[in-house]
Amino acid sequence: MRPLPARSLSKNLVALAGLLLLAQPALAADDDAPKGPAVTVLKAAKSCFSDIVEATGSIIAREETSVRPERPGLKVTEVLAEAGETTTAGQVLARLALPEGGTLQVTAPVAGVIATSTAQIGGLASAKGEALFTIVARSEYDLVGLVATNDVRKLAVNQPATVRIAGIGDIDGKVRRIGPTVEPNIQQGIVYIGISSQRRLLINSSGRALIKTGQSCNVAVPLTAVQYSSAGTVVQVIRRNRVETKRVETGLMSGGNIEVRDGLNEGDIVVARAGALLREGDPVRPVMATEAAK
Repeated sequence: MRPLPARSLSKNLVALAGLLLLAQPALAADDDAPKGPAVTVLKAAKSCFSDIVEATGSIIAREETSVRPERPGLKVTEVLAEAGETTTAGQVLARLALPEGGTLQVTAPVAGVIATSTAQIGGLASAKGEALFTIVARSEYDLVGLVATNDVRKLAVNQPATVRIAGIGDIDGKVRRIGPTVEPNIQQGIVYIGISSQRRLLINSSGRALIKTGQSCNVAVPLTAVQYSSAGTVVQVIRRNRVETKRVETGLMSGGNIEVRDGLNEGDIVVARAGALLREGDPVRPVMATEAAK
């Protein structure tokens, strides 16, 4: 084998030295690479939370109008409306036979929903007897709900509410009136939530109102990121690939998230599921929640 010329050997040595120099940053980067277990993290972001007061109670008609003929001793010959139907003011609900011949039309004095009806063909109707029809005037109802005493002070007229009624679903409403007293036996206040619905709501059926009394916008994290202990409420954050524990002041909760009013900044890298296995100063390999979900 022929020996390499000195000039070629020199070039090879220079090239080898260059490769070693290029490799040094990579080696240094490997030394600085995060050590420890992989931990799912996320960035703390701002969010708005609604302050919700809950009231549970029963549905009542805000105003009921009874429909009877003005004369006594009339017989029902025709029934043109049934309970549960929506009626307009002046609509003919039934026809009655007059003793002297001819008919009398019974009409709705107001628009609304017919709550009850006793009208039957051949039955008698009287000005002082049982009402032929009962109408929920203007289809307006109230949920009369009980509220915890501590929450009564948060309530105000016209606050928006979502009323949930079994078998009906969610209906928009608003606070119409707040009771001036507290029920002494249960120490709860009374609130009247106004509802307007063209559907027939069953009187005395139960319902639940979620009243929005305010809103607060702050940094938010998942409930799983918060730990409660004798030392206070804490959140674990990651700085320079190590765990730091920060005490926080929390506020409202919604949809699995909790408001952090103090102790955390927007953009902080937070451990998504805090736990006792992670301690102050532990090295970790943070993995963003979006990447962990892939």
